[in-house]
Amino acid sequence: MLGSRFGTGFISSLVGGCLLLAGLPVLAAAEKLYLFNWTEYMDPEVVNAFEQEYDVEVIQNYFTSNAEMFSKLAAGGDAQYDVVVPTDYFVPRLIQAGLIQALDPEIVDNRDNLMDAFRQPDYDPEERFSVPYLWGVTGIVYDTTTFEDPAHSWSLLFDPEINPDQPFALLGGDPQVSLGMACAYQGNGFDCVGQEPWVEAAKLMRKTLDRGNFTGFVDSTAAIDQIARGVTKVAVTYSGDLDYRKADSPETYGNLAFFIPEEGSQLGVDTLVIPARAPHPTLANQFIEFMLRPENAAKAANYAFYRTPNEAALELVEPSLKESSRLESSQRDVLVTTPLIEGDQLQLLQQLWNEVRSR
Repeated sequence: MLGSRFGTGFISSLVGGCLLLAGLPVLAAAEKLYLFNWTEYMDPEVVNAFEQEYDVEVIQNYFTSNAEMFSKLAAGGDAQYDVVVPTDYFVPRLIQAGLIQALDPEIVDNRDNLMDAFRQPDYDPEERFSVPYLWGVTGIVYDTTTFEDPAHSWSLLFDPEINPDQPFALLGGDPQVSLGMACAYQGNGFDCVGQEPWVEAAKLMRKTLDRGNFTGFVDSTAAIDQIARGVTKVAVTYSGDLDYRKADSPETYGNLAFFIPEEGSQLGVDTLVIPARAPHPTLANQFIEFMLRPENAAKAANYAFYRTPNEAALELVEPSLKESSRLESSQRDVLVTTPLIEGDQLQLLQQLWNEVRSR
């Protein structure tokens, strides 16, 4: 905060009056943009550049799961925040719940910077409500001193013969992702939908939770830190979270490695959306347009160590990210986006997951 806060309204009024009498302008407080984001997911330099260009202050709050984000918006947060960063499969849920509004194409006019693979996505086919921000994959992180050369399979978590005694954790937050991992291991695909595969996946999850070396559910970043500290030896994380930590502190995370299970996993696209009752919708649209500019999209990817969907930004990202950001057809063989479920299916999924967690 610049300056000091005076203790009386009289003094503030007196100073303001004197300035007006002197013919000097009274400086208004900078407008604010309220951003609801994942932790460590926005380059401070990019945020600062936006603040400078638009003479505003960006205030960030953070969430650790899409479920947490959705609950916050449903409880009135759609009137508190200007921009939110949900993962792709939550965009239809937010639209259906009336929690986000359509973007202004007159302001957000630079979608042509995006790769064709990220245009007209299934979760927003008319591109009315969202733009892709960064993308990554869900996979397994493990301690290489414990598992020297494991098979790239979900069996490292779900098969007690493959991992009979080494402590492991599972990703908490969203039952669709958790059951998706079990479905993939059972041969039903990470994008499984329906009672039969979900019931089978729930049975496997229940058995997994009962094993003596299961340590609990954690979020992506906690999973990495627990392995680095030796609390667990294998867990589930997002690719960019591990890359970020290994680059920032190689001595701490140097023994950790990551793989995409061969049975299939999640390709997650994090998006930028505007809540239905955002306090500053014009400014929010300007922020999204700003983030689609190639130089800012590249800085975002380089900072977070996640991949960019922005074709125009590829020449500006780090070499390793440049190659991995191109969504090749071979990756499509094992990576799927999480499908939209709603109504009775969503209710069934939640019911099964509650039963898994409560026993």
